Amino acid sequence: MAEQSTKKAVEKKDSSKKKKKNGLISKVSQFAKELRSEIKKIVWPTKKQVVSNTLSVLAFCLVVGVIIWLSDFGLDALMSLIVRLS
Repeated sequence: MAEQSTKKAVEKKDSSKKKKKNGLISKVSQFAKELRSEIKKIVWPTKKQVVSNTLSVLAFCLVVGVIIWLSDFGLDALMSLIVRLS
């Protein structure tokens, strides 16, 4: 009697492991299917858009660089003036 309950407990553990493996495999499979469908939705920019965006970023960086340079130059001149007057 004790052997039968032990065998049933072992069988339940084995079946639960199989369910977990099947569950994991199905989850991975579902993820792969969803990933494939999402990748199909990607729209790559045209060469013209890439060039336009790149030039916009470079222009913005140049403007910010000039603003920082002018601020640095002005503050340096101000500090030099303060040091001379002291």
